[in-house]
Amino acid sequence: MPAFRDIVRRIDSIRNTQKITKAMQVVAATRLRRAQAAVQATRPYSEKMLEVLQTVGERAMEYKHPFLVRREGKRAVMILVTTDKGLCGAINVNNIRAATRYLNEHYPEGQRYVTIGRKGRDFLLRYRRDVIAEISGVADRPTVAEVLPAISVALEEYTKGNTDAVLLCYSKWISTMKQESTVTVLIPAEIPQREAEGKGPRADYIYEPDPESVLDGLLPRYVETQVFQAVLENKASEYSAKMIAMQNATNAAGDLIDALTLYANKVRQAGITTELMEIVSGAEAMRASS
Repeated sequence: MPAFRDIVRRIDSIRNTQKITKAMQVVAATRLRRAQAAVQATRPYSEKMLEVLQTVGERAMEYKHPFLVRREGKRAVMILVTTDKGLCGAINVNNIRAATRYLNEHYPEGQRYVTIGRKGRDFLLRYRRDVIAEISGVADRPTVAEVLPAISVALEEYTKGNTDAVLLCYSKWISTMKQESTVTVLIPAEIPQREAEGKGPRADYIYEPDPESVLDGLLPRYVETQVFQAVLENKASEYSAKMIAMQNATNAAGDLIDALTLYANKVRQAGITTELMEIVSGAEAMRASS
């Protein structure tokens, strides 16, 4: 049976750890609110860009931009978005698993990666995967300029004909309790058709110099917007998972402290009982000797 002091020291150590996990939970909750606001603020921009793409695509039906042409090969570049730090549940494992599984099923011949986040980069390099570009240390409030170099590398590989598709894998933020690993095809871009907007006539825009030139400039921006939106979604997912993980760790530490406190009381009571037994035995021995 361990000594009472050893149990008390362990309780103090766990209580200190509980204070740290509680503080990390509060920090994650604060950053989650900012990340959630950033995700919601960029969604109207993404929706409007998709609307403009749909409108331009209807005017340039016969024009085939290279980003819209589907290739028959089995080579792909995967832009994998993960976190820089741990203690955020299983979102990194889920993202890596979803990305590698999708590539193995659909693009088994040539698999290369562009990583955004230290965890994904370290995992892929550890298993000797082909990482052609990486970005780490993305700020809590990321900007397009931070992720633009990784996007440029992936687009350049497709433009040169070194790959047949550019994919994106990230953790989509659905709610505080739910994050979903998502794989999307960036190139060849698939622009959904607009639904009928009532019986009235649609707005007819005038494009300068022409719809084809607008499409040439808009498609790369569309890809950049999709990747930037994915980084924001992954940030919100990271802090949601971290907040839940730290909350669970805090609760587990509290349960362990309660169990150890009960055990310490039993050890202390056993020690007191032993001392009383020794005193009584000594008194009986002295009485018998006299």
